[in-house]
Amino acid sequence: MKRKTIAMAVALTVGVSTLTGCMGQMATAGLVTKFNLKVVDNRYGREGLFLLLSPVYGIASVADLFIFNTIEFWTGKNPISGKSPAVVDIPADSLIKVNDQLDKSMTQVPLQSNNRDIESATLKQIDDNTMQMDITYLSGERATLRGEKQNDEVAFYLDDQYVTTVSNLEMERYLETASLQ
Repeated sequence: MKRKTIAMAVALTVGVSTLTGCMGQMATAGLVTKFNLKVVDNRYGREGLFLLLSPVYGIASVADLFIFNTIEFWTGKNPISGKSPAVVDIPADSLIKVNDQLDKSMTQVPLQSNNRDIESATLKQIDDNTMQMDITYLSGERATLRGEKQNDEVAFYLDDQYVTTVSNLEMERYLETASLQ
């Protein structure tokens, strides 16, 4: 019974993940190619390295297809290359015009960035476990971002709506790699 449940879970996971693959820049595979071209300066060495790296190319391509290109498709920006717009949003001379009268909402990225120009932000400590940032945007809109520490993680709320929970370790790793200015 347990083996059947595990097999069903694996089949479901593989099935769902194959439905999420999206067209995109294939930036991870591009990074592997760029590495290959920089390491060796002649065609025979590059070919040899290409053959040795073939499993890496496969893994990079699968990561692109099912993870990074999907993010690019839904957000409009590739997380590896940082390039925007998404490949699927670049105008082209199409042979088949699906619908040139398409509603404007169908031609925009579905998950737009929430970045807005901030006029001011004030950070204050509510208690030993709660920090709050009051944000004023240039448009005059206001928002409140609150972080509540619970054991080894912090839960974030934007205007009293739960957003996410992040572990202290995740935040430390982010701070190590972030270029905060």
